[in-house]
Formats: sequence, C-alpha cells, structure tokens
Amino acid sequence: MYVCSCFGVTEEQVQEHAAAGACTPRQIASASKAGTDCGSCVRSIQGILGRGQCPRRAALDRGESPLAAQSSPTAVTPEPAEVAALTAPAAAAQAA
Repeated sequence: MYVCSCFGVTEEQVQEHAAAGACTPRQIASASKAGTDCGSCVRSIQGILGRGQCPRRAALDRGESPLAAQSSPTAVTPEPAEVAALTAPAAAAQAA
C-alpha cells in the first residue's frame, strides 16, 4: 500500500527504512522523500513507526541503549589510543 502518493513510497519501504534505523518521520523523509511535499502522509509514517518497526525505538521502550540496537556492520568502537589522540588537543586547549 502506498503511504506517500507524491513520491510513490510504500508502507514496506517505510518499514525497511525503519529497520535500517530511521526512527522519525524526518529520517524517513531524508531516506525516501516521503512527507516532504504535501505532508499528508506524515501521520501514516508516524503510525508505522509507532508500531515498533524501529529497532532503536524498541530498545528505548525496553529501557536499553538505542546504540545497542544499531545493527550496522560498519560501526566500529574506537580503541582507547584513538580516543586519546582525538581528545588530546581539546584537553590541552582547556588546560591553557
């Protein structure tokens, strides 16, 4: 079923974007343009997102960290040395 007639975005596409991490109508709009023309589909998008399609929203509902729900295989936790190298200039500036 079409959610956004202006751009031909289906409910399935909104659900796919939500499963990929788009948890707000604005994030869905950024991913698909749905809701950016006439805006009549925004309430439908909110309804789809409210049905638990978003892993981050579901994690928040369970009291978990939304970052734990991200399933991006490219997400990498920086090593402590990398963090220190990135924050050292800021720490030196604050000390001065």
